[in-house]
Amino acid sequence: MQEQKYYRKGFKMRGDIQHLLNRDYRSEVVEKIRERGNTLETDGLTLRIADEFGFCYGVDRAVDYAFQTRQKFPDRRIFLTGDMIHNASMNNRLREMGVEFLSQGFDGRPDEKFDEINAEDVVILPAFGAPVEWIGKLRDRGCIVVDATCGSVLAVWKRVTRYAQKGFTSIIHGKYYHEETKATASQTRKEGGNGKYLIVRNLKETGYVTDFIRGRIGAEELKEKLAHGMSPGFDPEEDLQRVGVANQTTMLMSETMKVGEEIRKAMEERYGREHLAEHFELFDTICSATQDRQDALLKLLEDPLDVMVIIGGYNSSNTNNLAIIAKERVERSYHIANGECIQGNIIRHKPPGTPLDPREEVEEEGWLPEGPVRVGLTAGASTPNSQIGLAIGRILEARNLSPEVALA
Repeated sequence: MQEQKYYRKGFKMRGDIQHLLNRDYRSEVVEKIRERGNTLETDGLTLRIADEFGFCYGVDRAVDYAFQTRQKFPDRRIFLTGDMIHNASMNNRLREMGVEFLSQGFDGRPDEKFDEINAEDVVILPAFGAPVEWIGKLRDRGCIVVDATCGSVLAVWKRVTRYAQKGFTSIIHGKYYHEETKATASQTRKEGGNGKYLIVRNLKETGYVTDFIRGRIGAEELKEKLAHGMSPGFDPEEDLQRVGVANQTTMLMSETMKVGEEIRKAMEERYGREHLAEHFELFDTICSATQDRQDALLKLLEDPLDVMVIIGGYNSSNTNNLAIIAKERVERSYHIANGECIQGNIIRHKPPGTPLDPREEVEEEGWLPEGPVRVGLTAGASTPNSQIGLAIGRILEARNLSPEVALA
């Protein structure tokens, strides 16, 4: 019987590895606070957790598949094309299980191990997915592929593929260096697509595009400003006549909507409302989990808070966006990579809105005010409950409290 080479729905072995997931990622502290309506009040400290936080369905599924894969193939070499998710503890746990990584972080270049893969090896595609060229190489090698790409990412891919097949250029709201955005851009080259894309990171970069569409700047100036996000051989005069908007799923929902609206207005101004459908398309490809976490944070911030703590990898796009939202409303907002960043009266954190470079981490003393204090907490979609529970424990310890006593 010929061995199956492609798996998209796991191995139906969740029950076999559930105890491992519980051991590594469950938190009794988080569960108890959930039971109390996401609020803990003790000795002058009020701790409130957002209604939606931490692992989303796509991340949970990807982690589940990785653990199942190790269980299914205990004696084979197992590789990941890149970070499974943007959480260092998760990726380190997979390394402890013997999973090797074919690229590191945002580098995006497969290392020499990629060329050594053979038909006996197993390769996992992470939640972000992988570029179409990489997947093609893996199929050529005949190895086993376990596809853990998030369903929300796949929905964006389908839209971008259709844009390219219709001759439209995909304008992608995302970070040009991000693994997901690179994989999304590669979909323009799939199944006869035209290979045309332009990545815009924010409304400022979108403004350059709309200025060009309106004739306010020329093609050379646009290329000078946005060359880093253009497909090879990009010709603004030709390639911005018909455009479709898509997005990296972890971007700020409100910003993605504004990007699409700004481009729509510019195209309508240039071509007229009656011809807009021939030149512009926009479909909602915002990840529901990303939106739910942003909405839950905004709801949490409706009530006054003295301190806001956001937990998640510094290279996690959705966590960084949560931190930006929080900072706009709570001056003492701290984006921490994990619970270990809290050491009593001292906190190590990345100021919201700063670059993703880990060297941007700063140390602050006296982060938690004395006396009655209201602390809000949320976490990015790649943050396991175990890290959230650790952070809660450290917050309590900073007030000379213990989780056992506080939650008794």
